[in-house]
Amino acid sequence: MSSDMYIQSVPVFKQMLNAMKAVLAKAEAHAAAHAVEPDAYLQARLFPDMFPLLKQVQIAADFARGVSARLAGVAVPASEGQEKSFADLAAMLDESLVFLDSLQAAQFDGSDKREIVLRPGTPKERKFSGQAYLAHYGLPQFFFHVTTVYAILRHNGIQIGKKDYMGSY
Repeated sequence: MSSDMYIQSVPVFKQMLNAMKAVLAKAEAHAAAHAVEPDAYLQARLFPDMFPLLKQVQIAADFARGVSARLAGVAVPASEGQEKSFADLAAMLDESLVFLDSLQAAQFDGSDKREIVLRPGTPKERKFSGQAYLAHYGLPQFFFHVTTVYAILRHNGIQIGKKDYMGSY
């Protein structure tokens, strides 16, 4: 039997990262077909105080890797966040998917009760059980950034819909 914590995290992250990769490919193709500078999309925001699309993608991937790593009890993979193009984002998403594929369901056994500490030793330290971390912090954060990527592209005229957002499941 697979760990419920694995089932509720890794396959979900993989589905949505693959869907986001496909949506970004559509945006890149749209930019090329309509002679739009790619940075017009990569730097687009829904509101001036929000991160641009590029950063939203990076953060979503960071959450997928970080949440999964912490629940599996392995080191969180380092990410420099130096992506500047659609190709860079696709490569980063591929690396994230390879990392997720490297995790085994057995690594998540008992992770629902594992203590997860964010920013240890700082005034903003937060402690969660693994279940609370996934359900109330990790997944909501991840979905916020994935949804924002979709919304930025849709707002900027990329022809995508719910099926694109959901990907294959």
